[in-house]
Amino acid sequence: MKNKRFIYKSVSVLMLAGIGFGTTSCNNGNLEDVQNTGTFDSNNYFQNEEQSFSGLVATYDMLRKYSGGFENMVTFFNAASDDFYSGGGNSSDGAGIQGFSNYTINPIIMPASYWKDYYQGIAKANLLLDRIPNANMNDQVRRRFIAEAKVLRSLYYFELLRMFKNIPMVLKPILATDDYYNIPQAKPEDVYNQIEADILSSINDLPATISSANKAELGRITQGSARAILGKIYLYNNKKDLAAAQFEMVNGTPGQTSQYGYRLVNNFADLWVVDNKFTTESILEVMHTNASNADWGFWGSGKDEGNSVNQMVGIISYGVNSQLPNNDAPSIHKGWGFNPATEDLFNFMQGDPRLGATIFNAKALVQQNKVTYSPGFRDTGYFLNKYLPRTSDETTLPGVVELNFRQDYIAIRLADTYLMEAEALGGTGSRAQLLLDAVRARVGLASVPVSMQAIKDERRRELAGEGHRWFDLVRWGDAPSKLGSRGFTAGKSEILPIPFNELTNTALKQNPGY
Repeated sequence: MKNKRFIYKSVSVLMLAGIGFGTTSCNNGNLEDVQNTGTFDSNNYFQNEEQSFSGLVATYDMLRKYSGGFENMVTFFNAASDDFYSGGGNSSDGAGIQGFSNYTINPIIMPASYWKDYYQGIAKANLLLDRIPNANMNDQVRRRFIAEAKVLRSLYYFELLRMFKNIPMVLKPILATDDYYNIPQAKPEDVYNQIEADILSSINDLPATISSANKAELGRITQGSARAILGKIYLYNNKKDLAAAQFEMVNGTPGQTSQYGYRLVNNFADLWVVDNKFTTESILEVMHTNASNADWGFWGSGKDEGNSVNQMVGIISYGVNSQLPNNDAPSIHKGWGFNPATEDLFNFMQGDPRLGATIFNAKALVQQNKVTYSPGFRDTGYFLNKYLPRTSDETTLPGVVELNFRQDYIAIRLADTYLMEAEALGGTGSRAQLLLDAVRARVGLASVPVSMQAIKDERRRELAGEGHRWFDLVRWGDAPSKLGSRGFTAGKSEILPIPFNELTNTALKQNPGY
């Protein structure tokens, strides 16, 4: 493979290839954004393996939606959960994240990128899948590229389903002659069936594992990550038996090394060490780097490859009291104060060994005269330590410090799939017990009887701040009781409003209640 830096410099790879793959017009909103109106002739471009690989890299790029840019998935969905507030500098700091946090979100302030970005990822996958059959390349490599593109497209559709439910399904490139304004929304079950079938048909064409020594391959979809994604899709589609079967293949014997090489790391806190990339617990990891030298001019455009969550959850005007002898307070990069943890989460985690790695207690340090900071909106004094940037994490390369944090985001990790399998098993039985026990034993906690409530509690503690809680509450039907005080309305708030511009002069219909 000629392009050795697979995801770290993905945008540069595309630019060096002399193309603007999948470049789209964003002036009119709606599905025009997934029309292939790039500056190159795609019919004449996908002719060989190198060019096809560039297209595949572009399809992977959308994974950075989880943790890149101001409108990332992690801080947005944290803010709407019972574990975090929106935060930020004030109550108007980001209309979308503030509106989601207090459930006043509407089609006007709903950030359009959560719709458009995933559809652009789908468009890139569709274009690659359409052109690659005629490329001059090794058939085995071709099948792998096709499998990766199908799994990524399925993942992007899954995220759209979780957010909006009622979405159009586009499986081929949209051409200038197509009537993309009149593409209707598909039945959610039809989209689920399509993406489940696509992943199932792709698994055998993927490598079983990728060695951590093979740095050029790290971050790519494998059989293990494809099965984990499929299991998660089955779980959300209420196909629990199928979900459990996929997760069992991923997880293997709880607490041991699975057939795909996955194993819980020994020390929970090690998961959040910035340069601990691709641990044995990582199943789907979004790669970030400071090597893109990102600047404000193209932040959020896809050219920046830093982790934006770090900057967003950083503490406003944080400082260490240098006059205090033997002050052991950590040196932390000054950030924007988003996602302060709720008192409820802090209290819920009391006595749990994961508390310190999860929540940074600035309130206590202020009381001890060790640190100072400026309270942001809905400040509690508790900050998300998993992604809290230290000054030692600041880039030393050219580019804006705020946009060049290199901490990866683990979208799916083994403790997550353990608990999802236990849930798919109905929270009962010996295997569900072993799965729950393994997660607890890793942090030195004793066994508790397995039940759905025990699994819910464990997910809350284990995965706090990683962007999963809101989706968990909605999936379990617990959101109205847990989030009603925030403004969550049953029968409406389970899905988001389709951004206003996507509806204008199209066949799309707004979601109920908006």
